[in-house]
Amino acid sequence: MSRETTPTEWHSVPEERVFEALDSDESGLSTDEASERLSEFGPNRIREDEAVSPYELFLAQFQDFLIYLLILAALLSIAVGLLPGATPRYEEAGLILLILFANGVFGFFQDYRAEMSIQALRELSTPNSTVLRDGEKVTIDAEDVVPGDVVIIEQGDAIPADARLVEVTALETNESALTGESTTVAKGTDPVPSETPLAERDDMVFMNTTAIKGRGRAVVVETGMNTQVGDIATEIQEAETRETPFQKEVDALGKRIGIGIVGLILVIAVAQFVFTAAGWLSILLTGITLAVAAVPEGLPAVVTLTLAMGSRKILNRDALVRRLPVVESLGSVDVIVSDKTGTLTENQMTVKRVYTAGTNGTVTGTGLSTAGEFRHDGDDADRERLVPLLTCGAYCNDAERAPDSADDPYYGDPTEIALLVSAAKAGIDPEHERLREIPFSSERKRMTVIARESPSTLSDTDGFDAATPTAYMKGAPEVVLDRCTRVLEDDGVRELTAAKREEILDRNRAFGSDALRVLGFAVRPVEDPEDDPERVERDMIFVGLQGMIDPPRAEVSEAIEDCRNAGIRVVMATGDNVQTAGAIAQTIGFGSEEAMDGTTVDTLSDEALREVVENVDVFARVSPHHKVRILKALQENGHNVAMTGDGVNDAPALRNADVGIAMGTRGTDVAQQASDMVLQDDNFVTIRDAIAEGRAIFDNIRKFVNLLLSANAGEVLTVFLGVLVGSFFFPGLFASESDALILTPVMLLWINVVTDGLPALALGTDPKASNVLERPPRGGDESVIDRRMIVSILTIGLTMTVVGLGLFFYGLQAVRDITTAQTLLFTFIVTIEMIVIQVIRSRFDQPLLSNRWLIAAVAVSFGLQLVVLYTSLHTLFDVRSISVGGWELIALGSVVFLLVTGLVERAVD
Repeated sequence: MSRETTPTEWHSVPEERVFEALDSDESGLSTDEASERLSEFGPNRIREDEAVSPYELFLAQFQDFLIYLLILAALLSIAVGLLPGATPRYEEAGLILLILFANGVFGFFQDYRAEMSIQALRELSTPNSTVLRDGEKVTIDAEDVVPGDVVIIEQGDAIPADARLVEVTALETNESALTGESTTVAKGTDPVPSETPLAERDDMVFMNTTAIKGRGRAVVVETGMNTQVGDIATEIQEAETRETPFQKEVDALGKRIGIGIVGLILVIAVAQFVFTAAGWLSILLTGITLAVAAVPEGLPAVVTLTLAMGSRKILNRDALVRRLPVVESLGSVDVIVSDKTGTLTENQMTVKRVYTAGTNGTVTGTGLSTAGEFRHDGDDADRERLVPLLTCGAYCNDAERAPDSADDPYYGDPTEIALLVSAAKAGIDPEHERLREIPFSSERKRMTVIARESPSTLSDTDGFDAATPTAYMKGAPEVVLDRCTRVLEDDGVRELTAAKREEILDRNRAFGSDALRVLGFAVRPVEDPEDDPERVERDMIFVGLQGMIDPPRAEVSEAIEDCRNAGIRVVMATGDNVQTAGAIAQTIGFGSEEAMDGTTVDTLSDEALREVVENVDVFARVSPHHKVRILKALQENGHNVAMTGDGVNDAPALRNADVGIAMGTRGTDVAQQASDMVLQDDNFVTIRDAIAEGRAIFDNIRKFVNLLLSANAGEVLTVFLGVLVGSFFFPGLFASESDALILTPVMLLWINVVTDGLPALALGTDPKASNVLERPPRGGDESVIDRRMIVSILTIGLTMTVVGLGLFFYGLQAVRDITTAQTLLFTFIVTIEMIVIQVIRSRFDQPLLSNRWLIAAVAVSFGLQLVVLYTSLHTLFDVRSISVGGWELIALGSVVFLLVTGLVERAVD
């Protein structure tokens, strides 16, 4: 393919010249040609910043001030040999560096896996596009769009590439990402002069812009970095770079701990210098090592990785998390504002009732099957009587039959598909010559199509004939009636009297009370198809109603009940009328049929609405504007709100919600890009499951934060109090060993590697507690480290210190050997920290054997400790093998620890 036209000239090229230059035509490209062009031009994406290389990630693990101090400690261990009468501690220095390297490797894998998880989510969240391939509509990844592709553009679609329009129906786009202007741009197909400013080029659509209204077709002229927005980063990439609140909290926590440790180091240094014969170099080495061992430097990486792993768990529940912070936000949601159609219901409409020519009828059959019958008031329906109503539904319709090779028999909106199926049951062919479309919008609440075809039951005397263009309208029954002055009866077209109007509205309400969604239909002959829409859509002839049902999903009632048990209130916000919304709400367990419509919401002040939203669970006939007001009222009342949406105009509500949830199947690209999470199956049950997973993830984060901080508190207090007590009560022993310590720097580092490594990470895989949906949601401002955790940290740390030092000084007095006493204390702490894991887990209703990964991690960690004690490695750690009597002391200390912590836990609970 050869192209001489530059990107800035495409807008001035006539349509036929565009196809010629791109070696394409109205039917699009063949699959083989598209594949060749994808190889030639590359993926249709904006070039991202180069990903962080594994090499850079690994080096980043050692670029920290505390790490520099640890390296200095290793160097000082060697430098001890420069002192008179001293020898270098090569083994100690080597172990410090080895453990430092192990920590670095562990942190590297954490960061690398988190980076890969985030990248995988980004790839999953790229938008799709509908194009013509081999003459048929297919949906492909937007990155596979190539020059020459014919793109189908519908309201709400993100434009995948720069393209020249070849067909337009009332298309308007938002090009603020490109021009900075928030106003929409009306589009056409006529070429414009080359000097036309970008914002005024109405025959082109551009990558990263969105279709706000209407629809159209366009041939792609530029992709990827050759587009007008080739140097603009995508919204998804910008969103994923945000630091999570957890990370900020952990960073602040590390700083606070660091400041506290510096103070303790100074006290220990003074005590050692005054009361023992330890040299200044040994004191400095102890202080530096203690500081590094006490600060949980790996905690931010564990948090990030756990969030990333959690997002994958939620993805397995058919919910795509687009931003990591939503994982934590899910745990605090206490109100869900949900759409009805497709979320609480099946999203497969079926026409069940009809009203035409003054009589009621029923329709048999379900789903997409065209098998079914019409009956009027119990008798077989007269087909001729139904033709105007069913034809109007089939003609005023953008759905279409899919090719036999497609997975689904129809393309289009479920409501419009139901109308096609309804017409097909009566043998009506939807083929017609469409002359014009006046599209539906949430403001108009109606759609009109002008076609050259007319219902056979309308006589020439009524102004209809086969050559006269006819306007077909469908929409909300009350809106359609407002445009009608006549009505079709058995004996022809008659004036629409006030009594007849009220009869139709009564029938509409009756259908709605049966949980049916009702549409009204009207027709009229038009002389000029291009006339002003207001003139076209007046003096219409009302032809009837079609009532359809989208049955509730079978599992939704249970999911709503689960949410209530979890302290989560469910609010329905739907565009359906009050009767339909109330009937569906009653069916799925809302407990009340009372509903408030959007017009009433408009009359309420913000203060009054704040009171209403606490008592009303169903809002009907709501627009996106109403959704935003309802959302803000709930948030101002202190609620954390998850809100669903699928349309272009839902984007503000999704963006402002605490958790914005877009529909993956029927949702527009605009809604999905504005959301935090995308439901891949559009099912309310998935929201419940995602919230349960979010709560479980928050539980897991609290578990390992509790574990790490409890362990560090115990280690710090043990060294701090041990030095002070030992200096007073065993001065002779300490004086005889100038470099004696309660625990050596190598021991402290080993404890942190054993307890902070695999077990902490394995805690992130803990399953959900059985009662995860039986507790109230946590407050939105509730910290990870709450009062309950602070008590736990202090209890575990102090108990570990008191019992551990008791064992240490008992061993020291019994054998008069500090190395044996150190080994006893060293192994006791490792043992206790393995036990602490289950002490913490028990508060979250986790059985002992419920996590096989944690069992393996504990076994490996404890096994490594035994290797240190009973192999030649004991010389590197300067420890002794523990006898049976020593293990009995450790077991006794563990029992005392469990008893004390158990009593405190019960007292606190």
